[in-house]
Amino acid sequence: MKDLGHSPSIRVAIIDDDASLRASVACLIDLTDGFECRRQFGSMEEALGRLEVDTVDIVLLDMGLPGMSGIEGARLLKSQRADLPILAITIYDDDERIFDALCAGACGYVLKDTPPDRLLIAIREAVAGGSPMSPTVARRVFALFRTVPPPERADYGLTPHESKLLALLVDGHSYRSAAEALVVSINTVSFHMRHIYDKLQVHSKSEAVAKALRGKLVR
Repeated sequence: MKDLGHSPSIRVAIIDDDASLRASVACLIDLTDGFECRRQFGSMEEALGRLEVDTVDIVLLDMGLPGMSGIEGARLLKSQRADLPILAITIYDDDERIFDALCAGACGYVLKDTPPDRLLIAIREAVAGGSPMSPTVARRVFALFRTVPPPERADYGLTPHESKLLALLVDGHSYRSAAEALVVSINTVSFHMRHIYDKLQVHSKSEAVAKALRGKLVR
């Protein structure tokens, strides 16, 4: 049961055309202390017309939606709110879909057979600034980076402070732990991240990390 004395719940929106899965995930969220399912949608078109992105803390987004895909939907949601965590939830674990989802702005990628307790952990991690992935997906991501040679080191005009922050994110830090490591506030980290996003022309932490790795932006 929920304890109303706890801190505000994580507000979740679900976009998935599988009504049964959508209902079960919503039930899990609503019955778990610290979580609240704010909205549910069966398509990206429906969500874009009715979802107010400032009223939720995270979106669980199916990548295999009919009509407008989750990939395209992620890009549109990020254009509305760049700092909105989008957690891809899907049955697909092929390289192309994983890479496209991360480049579109998804901060993490979990499979639909993820156990309920692990899904809740992934949601918490994503909201905290992490990049949760199912184990099989994480292995494919690392394999992909090993097989795709990065281009020569590029200069995006990052300041030394921005480069240090980016290096911490590549090492797996969340915004909060990066702030602690740099002895600054999380608001300062968010301020610098906006400049990093602009300079790298990306829209999410996962895109920034991917570009940093492939472009040899950190050592």
